Amino acid sequence: MGQKLYLECYSGISGDMTVAALSGLMKDRTPLFCVLDHMPVEGFSYELKQLKKSGIDAWDFLVKLDAEHENHDHDMEYLHGHGHTHDHDHHHGHEHHQDHAETAGHHHDPVQAEAMHAQEETGHEEHHHHHHEHRGLGDIFPIIDRCDMTDTAKELAKDIFRILAKAEAKAHNVPEDQVHFHEVGAVDSIVDIVAAAVCMDSLQVDGVIVPFLCEGKGSVRCQHGILPVPVPAVINIIQDSGLKLRMTQVEGELVTPTGAAFAAAVRTEETLPETFRILNVGIGAGKRKYECPGVLRAMLIETEEKQEDKICKLEANIDDSTGEQLGYVLGALMEAGARDVHYTPVYMKKNRPGWQLNVICMEEDREKLENIIFRETTTIGIRRQKMDRTVLRRSKKTVQTPYGEAEVKICEKDGMKKVYPEYESVVRLCKESGTAFQDVFESVKQAIEK
Repeated sequence: MGQKLYLECYSGISGDMTVAALSGLMKDRTPLFCVLDHMPVEGFSYELKQLKKSGIDAWDFLVKLDAEHENHDHDMEYLHGHGHTHDHDHHHGHEHHQDHAETAGHHHDPVQAEAMHAQEETGHEEHHHHHHEHRGLGDIFPIIDRCDMTDTAKELAKDIFRILAKAEAKAHNVPEDQVHFHEVGAVDSIVDIVAAAVCMDSLQVDGVIVPFLCEGKGSVRCQHGILPVPVPAVINIIQDSGLKLRMTQVEGELVTPTGAAFAAAVRTEETLPETFRILNVGIGAGKRKYECPGVLRAMLIETEEKQEDKICKLEANIDDSTGEQLGYVLGALMEAGARDVHYTPVYMKKNRPGWQLNVICMEEDREKLENIIFRETTTIGIRRQKMDRTVLRRSKKTVQTPYGEAEVKICEKDGMKKVYPEYESVVRLCKESGTAFQDVFESVKQAIEK
């Protein structure tokens, strides 16, 4: 049996909704609290509690900033001409983990919170000129590196920010290393992304299913003025990642850039299995009040072992492209989701030496990969065929070596088990430690045997 995460995004997805939903699936939230309590960032406190959202029992993750770092959500003021409305549904009489928040120094005084809410409802204009922190990846990555979490969680958090940087760079037509985040560079968004990465890492799932993201309509105000929904960064993330979008008639922004970036970073497939068992459900509450329920539902599901699946094979003959060009194409195809890419030397018509490009991919990625082949090579035609294949059930695990944590791949079938060091993980440890590849590789193998 394999466990997968299914994200049901009928009410969209945002950073805080993601943390809340995933935390609801965790059996032990200690790793999350440990990271949040010792983050190398000042000016925030947090609270994880249960409440009623649209009559549904849900988790709520709240990051509260001090006056210097405050980053108020002004979006609702400018959505389709309506006034500012936060959704404050009924909280449970006894909030979960309130005692933890108190002992960790992160509990909010209910009177103070109510006073701040009243101030938000009546005096937005005086907050509009608060300082918003602008950070680039060079500022954010050191913060992530200093967090007390696994290397896998750190890399996921960085991946999310890389996706955001690429989307913002495309939106503003600047190089990625010159992108300075506004809203997502603020403390609360850094906390959201780091917390989501920790939660995701703790679940240790075999895959993540995201069929589509539901988005609303209207406009939203951000640092750059009033923008249409979906905002440019969300559009770019969805376009680059191949995520599917479903537009709804809900007035408002349902998908935030942070939420879209998380979905793009973790999604491995977009189709639910025909049958599955639900092991656990986590529901994350959004802060805004819309016509839809305003919750993100995350399900931990168990699927029956499936040893046969279907793939798509693409072929193209090329006799007039350079080696440098073909090398670039291979990398571009792998980054875009190809499962495997290779070239075979062939003799073509008129005795011309050439190359046959072979791409193995999932059917949902076929069109995107074909576009890359047409754009980046001189071929004028691509052959394709659907194929059945038999595969071993695969999962990942982290092992400890003298050089740091390393990921290993576990392949199983009918009692047979094979365990391999992950190449990228070995390369990372080599670069970090300055050790030879073979030495690190053997160290990981020894850790596997233990």
